[in-house]
Amino acid sequence: MTSTFSLSPGGSLRGDLRVPGDKSISHRSIMLGALAEGRTTVTGFLDGEDCLATLAAFQAMGVPIERQESNTVIIDGVGLQGLKAPGGPLDMGNSGTAMRLLCGVLAGQEFDSVLAGDASLSRRPMRRVTEPLARMGARIDTTESGTPPLRVRGGQLLAGQRHTLAVASAQVKSALLLAGLWSRGETCVTEPAPTRDHTERMLQGFGYEVRRDGSTVCLVGGGRLRACPVDVPADISSAAFFLVGATIAPGSDVLLRHVGVNPTRTGVIDILRLMGASIEVLERREIGGEPVADLRVQWAPLHGIEIPRELVPLAIDEFPALFVAAACADGDTLLTGAEELRVKESDRIQVMADGLGVLGVECEVRPDGIRIRGRESLGKGVIESHGDHRIAMSFAMAALRSEGSLEIRDCANVATSFPGFPEMARAAGLGIRA
Repeated sequence: MTSTFSLSPGGSLRGDLRVPGDKSISHRSIMLGALAEGRTTVTGFLDGEDCLATLAAFQAMGVPIERQESNTVIIDGVGLQGLKAPGGPLDMGNSGTAMRLLCGVLAGQEFDSVLAGDASLSRRPMRRVTEPLARMGARIDTTESGTPPLRVRGGQLLAGQRHTLAVASAQVKSALLLAGLWSRGETCVTEPAPTRDHTERMLQGFGYEVRRDGSTVCLVGGGRLRACPVDVPADISSAAFFLVGATIAPGSDVLLRHVGVNPTRTGVIDILRLMGASIEVLERREIGGEPVADLRVQWAPLHGIEIPRELVPLAIDEFPALFVAAACADGDTLLTGAEELRVKESDRIQVMADGLGVLGVECEVRPDGIRIRGRESLGKGVIESHGDHRIAMSFAMAALRSEGSLEIRDCANVATSFPGFPEMARAAGLGIRA
């Protein structure tokens, strides 16, 4: 299925909004709730295709999971030894997070399993996960090019290892820690830069001891997870589109409610503020071990910056939206150290550069980043999103500063992370038809 967004130019964003639940936390709530002992109630669950793929996978492995209204999920956990062999391949759809984290879970099981995905996911690299897992004793077969489908061999004896990651990746870190639950001894992961720490926080919430020492996180296998309630905050990655849209559109004033502001995820706020954005962080609080706040964003003139490298891992999913902000800023914005963007749902550096070029924006593409020269206004035309949900939603916000209509193609995958995006954006003032 494909879909097209048609957008009229100009306008502003206003409103009091709550974007859908955090995708990263929703994935992990299903996984740890399924592996825990007892009943876990998840509120604020992201009812998007990616997280539903994770939910369906654990149902296929014998975990009773009930979806209720108001984005609530009830999980009757089966414990670390309670998963059963699925009847066929586990379809992860478009979700790289689900596939990589499940590699860690399935590596410790007694049964064989297969992880498959859609055409986009089937092109994404998996050896960054399978190779360190192999050093722990896992047996996971990929295609010759290191891509899915993945065949995970059951019945392997795993041993804890000390891992030093060459590239900062929360997905790899999480897969190794999850495999560590079934490993003999201690599993430690050292990161070259901080990445989102939802897995560590949630493990502790489920009563599993996790030890942090600077950039290293460790756990010892053989413990137990105990059910606990999970309140999923609104996803800052989804809020990012409205942060950028309100920042670039004169007259905008948006309040985003109950947004997760985990310090490993707030790079988008820091970068926009460095560019001159007006973003207030209000009513800070902690819910279920995760920091939450309301964000108020108003229009403000932006200027180009050289994005600090230390902020790159803290905003890795938000760069498509940040590229649109850079296109509307005064002067040049330079991003380096972001090779990871080339192996997301699309090559986000090249795909964004191609789309910005359609809008008349000068871009200099580099192997690890991009230089973007801002403009007073953006052009019009047809944008190819290449089935990448974040590309599609980012260019939708670009219409607020365009001189004419935009058409964004291949937008069906927006439902993977932000069901109801066109409706919420339209209610806030974006001229969008889907």
